[in-house]
Amino acid sequence: MSFDSLGLSTAVLQAVADKGYTQPTPIQEKAIPIVLMGRDVLGCAQTGTGKTASFVLPMIDILSQGRAKARMPRSLILEPTRELAAQVAENFEIYGKHHKLSMALLIGGVSFEDQERALERGVDVLIATPGRLLDHFERGKVLLNDVKVLVIDEADRMLDMGFIPTSSASSACCRRCARRCSSLPPCRPRSSAWPTASSATPRK
Repeated sequence: MSFDSLGLSTAVLQAVADKGYTQPTPIQEKAIPIVLMGRDVLGCAQTGTGKTASFVLPMIDILSQGRAKARMPRSLILEPTRELAAQVAENFEIYGKHHKLSMALLIGGVSFEDQERALERGVDVLIATPGRLLDHFERGKVLLNDVKVLVIDEADRMLDMGFIPTSSASSACCRRCARRCSSLPPCRPRSSAWPTASSATPRK
């Protein structure tokens, strides 16, 4: 199977080709069409199998239509650490280079003022760690009721670190959700609402 058969747009396919990729990995092959259909996905795969691209690529296409409003991001990616959040931001810049999507990165160690200015301009993609996201939310600087796509990355690690209350509150505001565990085995969500799955499992 090639990337051409997954339903991605020409612009995204060009970015993938520019990166030198020709064939999707199993997690990409299974997850991307499901996300594009607007269905929830819980996916588990080994590190290094392209899990980030499995949600970044379809998210770019989903967000290609529409316009961001001040303080109301159109998508949200939750990451357990600032390092992972920065890595995902780099992926968005690579795969979204043929689009004009705006992005904000909410992580610790960065000025609140700079982050607030980015939110005020309106962002299509918000990548955040739970603690910094909650800080901005409590200040009234970010609203989640316009989020179309939610990704809880490294979901098993987020649970282990005690971030489940913030993650649950965020997911309640969203229409599409892609939750990923960092590795398999083990992939062990602790909530009955998060069934384990290998590769990618759609949820109705």
